Amino acid sequence: MQLRQADLAAHLSRGLKPLYVIHGDEPLLVIEAADAIRKAARGAGFSEREVLSFSGRSMPWGALAAATRSMSLFAEKKLIEVRLPSGKPGVEGAKALIAHSTANFDDIVTLVILPRLDGNTRKSAWFAALEKNGVSLAVASVDAERLPAWIGQRLALQGQSADASTLQMMAERVEGNLLAAFQEIQKLALLCPPGRLEPADVARAVARVARYDVFELRDVLLRGDVARMQRMFDGLESEGESPVLVHWALTDQIRTLVQAEKALSRGQRMADVARELRLWDGREQLLMQALKRLNLKTLERALMRAAELERAIKGLRIARYSGNAWSDLFELARLLCARGTAASHV
Repeated sequence: MQLRQADLAAHLSRGLKPLYVIHGDEPLLVIEAADAIRKAARGAGFSEREVLSFSGRSMPWGALAAATRSMSLFAEKKLIEVRLPSGKPGVEGAKALIAHSTANFDDIVTLVILPRLDGNTRKSAWFAALEKNGVSLAVASVDAERLPAWIGQRLALQGQSADASTLQMMAERVEGNLLAAFQEIQKLALLCPPGRLEPADVARAVARVARYDVFELRDVLLRGDVARMQRMFDGLESEGESPVLVHWALTDQIRTLVQAEKALSRGQRMADVARELRLWDGREQLLMQALKRLNLKTLERALMRAAELERAIKGLRIARYSGNAWSDLFELARLLCARGTAASHV
């Protein structure tokens, strides 16, 4: 059974299920979901808790079966928490999880915590067994577009609110760092009274704790968001990120756009192109959005410029190099965010 995180509280109010699975890559939201299940378990009398962490190549999966047979003298019900940081249980672990998910335990609730899972893992027999026999909760990251609304919701929980421009300012300062965002929101509860927050008070109180992922540059480029691209470049440079990795991310996205444009020009369907290029999680729509403003000539010119910058970053002399890799990489990204003449098939 799959459950949305927004529905978890209502679900728990109706009673516990024997098995829960949380998977996702946003630490704050995973912690909050797990805490809600732990609290509900304590309230239902599951006073004993045993944590099993399986990591590394040698994982004693027999400990899971043993945990179901051992009970404290002072507890009649038990919460077993299984943590699998790698998301890969191996052959022995897969068998153990399948056997555990199909067993009937009246006095045990199991909570399995996993990282974000790829498509193949979600189709595996062991994960299918967990979903079939338990409650599965996929914890999605809060992206930049949804972050202002998320901040607004968190402020409302502590009796505060802010206008749209203030929420956007806060989002820009905490993007990519949801744990820090949560702390900054809590700070406002201590520093400011309930009610509408003044923008100046928020600006003084909220620290700049944004963290940027170089791999997100590709999606920002597809959206053509120059302002956010500039913030990300500034942030990555200040964090000491390597321009070589940024160059790779941009070049990889340009190659993908060129391949998609050529395939569509040959009459291929977008669904087939997306499958060939492994465009998952809505990136097919983002790519089409980019191709509406870019043509093949612009893309090929960008690819040639990327090749020049690669040589420059590696220390070779080229004619068009400012001497600042970050500046030239941003100009390349801005070229791809600009509007050109779209191809006829988009």
